[in-house]
Amino acid sequence: MTGVLHALCNAHHLRELKALVEIEKEDWARQMQRLLRRACHATNFAGERGVPLKPGLVACIERSYDAIVAEGLAFHEKQPPLARAVAKCGGKTRGRAPRRTGHNLLLRFLVRRADTLRFLHDPAVPFSNNEAERDVRMMKLRMKISGGFRSPEGAEDFATIRSFLSTARKQGWNIIQALPRDPGELAKNLRTA
Repeated sequence: MTGVLHALCNAHHLRELKALVEIEKEDWARQMQRLLRRACHATNFAGERGVPLKPGLVACIERSYDAIVAEGLAFHEKQPPLARAVAKCGGKTRGRAPRRTGHNLLLRFLVRRADTLRFLHDPAVPFSNNEAERDVRMMKLRMKISGGFRSPEGAEDFATIRSFLSTARKQGWNIIQALPRDPGELAKNLRTA
């Protein structure tokens, strides 16, 4: 999507970092894991108190983030290159050289720094997208149980109702009072919104 700001899910980053710590024993990953958890804690604490993070703290977190990424990239530069796959016909190697999982994650941290740390600057941006994933889980569950929907209109109506209920819950509305008396009105209002 163009014209919108994106944020990456740091819960996913923490899972990837955990694997790198446990399996690959990469020290930079442990440091990044600790930094992201502390940054999340600091933002949650500030949010509970209704105050923004202090600019000095944000700058400190960003400096630490940059230092950890630089350390990780230096670590991966020292590693021997991975073997390239040989094409079946012709015996030539094709494409870019493969990278280790940790190296790919570091490059994402480097290139998508603003998207990774967006939660520090904007209190409306959550640390992770777990809530958004929970919102679509019911649709997926419905598809798994019944094998799908009988019509596109049925799927659209189901999604509309779930979207309305999720929004009402997040906004703290009384769901019963928020529901219009006419179900067609709900669908019409949500489609035009």
